[in-house]
Amino acid sequence: MATKKIVVHRLVGHRFLGINEQGDKVLIDGDQPSTGMRPMELLLSALAGCTAYDVVDIMEKKRQPLARYRVEAVGERTEEHPKRYTHIVLTHYGAGPNVTREALERAVELSHTKYCSVTATLNVPIETRVVVEPWQGEQQLQQQQ
Repeated sequence: MATKKIVVHRLVGHRFLGINEQGDKVLIDGDQPSTGMRPMELLLSALAGCTAYDVVDIMEKKRQPLARYRVEAVGERTEEHPKRYTHIVLTHYGAGPNVTREALERAVELSHTKYCSVTATLNVPIETRVVVEPWQGEQQLQQQQ
């Protein structure tokens, strides 16, 4: 089983920096004015990005590469906490010299039913475990002195 790790650092207020094991970064922001996406927007972006990645690959394998392509994700959330998404609609727009609607529809279907790991994760219950540990490092040393 493959394991992925993300570390999220608080910058200030509700502004955070997420860093993966390769050092790639994403700004997560809940402050106003916002300088990054909010966590639930990142979830929609992850879903749209995952399926887009698949669809582009599938269309290239079908020898119908997409010259223009985008995915729009719209999520409906509950009003009460935890304000989870109850409904998400992904709309795929694509075009290319040899692209047929049938091939694009099939690529989208394959992504959503077979390949997109974000879709698969969102469509089943997931086990989440939360652990709380004291801060290790400079701050803890200062508190002990």
